[in-house]
Amino acid sequence: MLYKPDPSNFKQILPGVFMKALTYGDNTLLCEFQLKQGSIIPAHQHPQEQTGYLITGRLRFSHDEEDFIVEPGCSWNFKGGIVHGAEVLEDSVAIEIFSPIRQDYLA
Repeated sequence: MLYKPDPSNFKQILPGVFMKALTYGDNTLLCEFQLKQGSIIPAHQHPQEQTGYLITGRLRFSHDEEDFIVEPGCSWNFKGGIVHGAEVLEDSVAIEIFSPIRQDYLA
């Protein structure tokens, strides 16, 4: 599947957290997230492995009772089933891959 940029089609999944599926295959889903400063992604878990890369902004992740701050150029990975959450410290853009695909993120 080929993805061509389109500034529309973002859906709000939490207050201040917007995502869109860019492209997907049989086993992976690539998403873009636009995150507004002050937004909170509550602690949660899902069976998918999640790998991300921060393009702009700053985020504070929490997992396993540990916090870490990511800045542009940082990347992360959460194995499936791991409890994690985030606080958006600055308006941010992140790219994430989920495997297997998160069906709830498809249009």
